[in-house]
Amino acid sequence: MTDTAQPCDIPVYVVVPPRVLLLDVAGPIEVLRKANLEQKTVRFSATYIGPSATVGSSIGLAVTGVAALPERLPDQALVVIAGSADAPMENNRPWDEEERAAQAAIVTWLKRAIRPGVRLASICSGALLAAEAGMLDGRECTTHHGCMEDLSRLAPTARIRDNRLYVEDGERLTSAGITAGIDLMLHIVAEAAGHACALAVARYLVVYLRRGGSDPQLSPWLEGRNHIHPAIHRVQDAVAADPSRDWSVASLARLSGASPRNLSRLFNEHTGMSVTDFVNRMRVALARDMLAGSRLDMEAVAMRAGFGSARQLRRAWNRLHDSPPSAARTKPAVVS
Repeated sequence: MTDTAQPCDIPVYVVVPPRVLLLDVAGPIEVLRKANLEQKTVRFSATYIGPSATVGSSIGLAVTGVAALPERLPDQALVVIAGSADAPMENNRPWDEEERAAQAAIVTWLKRAIRPGVRLASICSGALLAAEAGMLDGRECTTHHGCMEDLSRLAPTARIRDNRLYVEDGERLTSAGITAGIDLMLHIVAEAAGHACALAVARYLVVYLRRGGSDPQLSPWLEGRNHIHPAIHRVQDAVAADPSRDWSVASLARLSGASPRNLSRLFNEHTGMSVTDFVNRMRVALARDMLAGSRLDMEAVAMRAGFGSARQLRRAWNRLHDSPPSAARTKPAVVS
């Protein structure tokens, strides 16, 4: 997505339950705040809602100014349900009737308010409220590892995935414990505002763009970016911005401020691949996008992606994919 695209507003409603885990709110919404600063085509707005205007948090700090649960949500809204702490720092006691009533009010509201066209994302134990409202029935989902049994009980038809940072099933998105909410929101930002924006936000927050053991393969535009070395990021940003350019290790070394030998060593150390491998991955990713969205023949795609010939493209492609390049033409073609 580029800054020349039509501006898009995404309203985000953050459900604040009793005993809210503060990081479940602060982490994901900080991602959105920074995403707003990184680009101008997508604007995320956050409204904090719940059954109570003031809520106690997991660390004893009160959250105030919480708006009432709205009667109706706008189209394309994103609802984020934060999790709760069983044992807050300043309130390690059993749940009382008022807190239980607040949870029940959230469940009732979810049943009424969530409709097609409204996405629902849960952070940590927030999945339990979504499950109790029937939002996860028959869906793939996940939650904090300590809540798996409760989730199974509340959503017996759900396909619960463990050892996952987050799971997306249509308009239902669920994440694992606490900081995984940041990973989920980075994923949402990447879809809405582009991978470059998500990368910039992740680097600002000094977090990895991670994935669990059985997560879908990470986008090739994000592979090898789980590090915080500024010189390597500078090289990767340059290649990703123009993969078809005639990049050599020497030219990239000058860009990084390192010698070619030192750049090669640092690149392998921090990305797990060589400089040449990274360049070819970017070119294959660009070729894949062109194959999916144009009627260009294979030779033209290869040349525009930076390969000398279709044969070179196929050779690089086969190192990364089991299926041939022609299999990428799965979307309806458009005139280039």
